[in-house]
Amino acid sequence: MSDPNSAPTRVLVVCLGNICRSPLARLTIQLAAQRANLRLHVDSCGTGPWHIGKPADQRSIDAAARAGLTLQHTARQFSREADLYPPFDYYLAMDAQNRADLLKLGCLPGRVFLLTAFDPAYAADVASAPGVPDPYHDGPAAFDHVLAMLTTAADGFVAHVAHVARQHPRP
Repeated sequence: MSDPNSAPTRVLVVCLGNICRSPLARLTIQLAAQRANLRLHVDSCGTGPWHIGKPADQRSIDAAARAGLTLQHTARQFSREADLYPPFDYYLAMDAQNRADLLKLGCLPGRVFLLTAFDPAYAADVASAPGVPDPYHDGPAAFDHVLAMLTTAADGFVAHVAHVARQHPRP
């Protein structure tokens, strides 16, 4: 589907601490892109500094493992220098606060979306898409629920990017 000579679409997935939701989102988007034969460069970060350099939360790793996936990750914080220049094509926030933070940090509004807005269940009313709940203070079931939400939204996001690529091929 993707032209191997074109630049990959650049995607940044953002949550608060970059140890629970955004690492799982990055993984689900990468896998959906592979299934669709779509070239994406996917990265993730958090808006806060608390977990810089740490691996993904063990409960995220465990949720991925229960789904037959391997999650390897090192947390990082959003950086204006690295994440705005050059800008990513898509900044995918996990919730409304993350989206607001990205806009305050200087991301172009037309590139900042809630990832769940790409869930086909919200296609008719994107504004009603909920954010992905932060499972940090919850148990394994919350992480499994988040992974399921992210998987559905990732599939919808990749379908969207594939559609855009067909309509407007990248140089």
